[in-house]
Amino acid sequence: MTYDVAVVGAGAMGSAAARALAAAGREVVVLEQYTLGHHRGGSHGGTRLFRPAADNAEVAQLTERARPLWRELEADSGETLLEITGGIDHGVDDAAVGAFRSLHATTGEVLSAAAAAERWPGFRFETPVLYQPGSGRLYADRTVHALQTLATGLGAEFRVQSPVKGLRVHDDLVELDVPGGAVQARHVVVTAGAWAPKLLGGVVPLPDFTVTQEQPRFFAPVADDLEWPSFVHGDHGAYGLFEAGSGIKVGLHATGPVVDPDNRDFAVEPERDAELLQYVEHWFPGLDTSRSTAISCLYDNTPSDNFVIDRAGPVTVAVGFCGQGFKFVPLVGAFVRDLVTGDAEIPNRFRLASHLP
Repeated sequence: MTYDVAVVGAGAMGSAAARALAAAGREVVVLEQYTLGHHRGGSHGGTRLFRPAADNAEVAQLTERARPLWRELEADSGETLLEITGGIDHGVDDAAVGAFRSLHATTGEVLSAAAAAERWPGFRFETPVLYQPGSGRLYADRTVHALQTLATGLGAEFRVQSPVKGLRVHDDLVELDVPGGAVQARHVVVTAGAWAPKLLGGVVPLPDFTVTQEQPRFFAPVADDLEWPSFVHGDHGAYGLFEAGSGIKVGLHATGPVVDPDNRDFAVEPERDAELLQYVEHWFPGLDTSRSTAISCLYDNTPSDNFVIDRAGPVTVAVGFCGQGFKFVPLVGAFVRDLVTGDAEIPNRFRLASHLP
């Protein structure tokens, strides 16, 4: 059988692409090297931030384009996937405050450090605080499962334990080497995250990717009545949010050691872990650093931190999302669908040409 589209990678982006393509009437097979919902990539876990950019108009607009798609996904799946909790940015300079006032004049609020500390005593602030009431948290594992269930209901086929060992384009078909024999498709979508450079070498020119093993922690609050909006601490590169049953997740963005995704040890790196604990001790009077749990996740990022979403012949690539891409999941699915069907308007910042010399 020759499929219309083969999707490589069944994480959040691959599952969103499968759902969107199957809904458009395409015959889709999704090839996943591990099991569905595995913990080795960038899509697993309980929660992610949903946060319009505080000072970048284009990214803020894209987030708002994604918001109704999340609500549509909730309606289709019957699951709660996006909860609005409010969100704050601090560690910002005057230019960022000015940009925020311009972008979010009707929806945001700028608070002094003292006023913010009174409102959210679990934090320590030293700069103005940018508050967005429309920010919140997304449920990651729940989202991936919902997308896979919907895609399957629309006719998409998911094959697990099917690592793609090679990819060749010949004539009008793409041939993918998987255990048990080759799979042929008229188009291939690669959403393989940290594994994409290995798979696409010599097929599609990608920017240099940095693959890191990140190690945020969940911390117990010192009191149950503290309020925890999602947060980004800009000048420290920190982020986090509340997750019921786990505590307050705090991480230092893109500071983990570089790893090979096929040879991760999932172990805590002591120096970086100590840096995180020191950071929390100083900035979070509402958290108990003696009660915490380390977790491990995988980042795959381009030098510019912009995503790659583009098409090269019969190959569409959607990679480079870790750390900040989850809020765009259903929008990326729509972008991929439109690239495959030939009717896409993708922001230039995500095109391959913007990443390459």
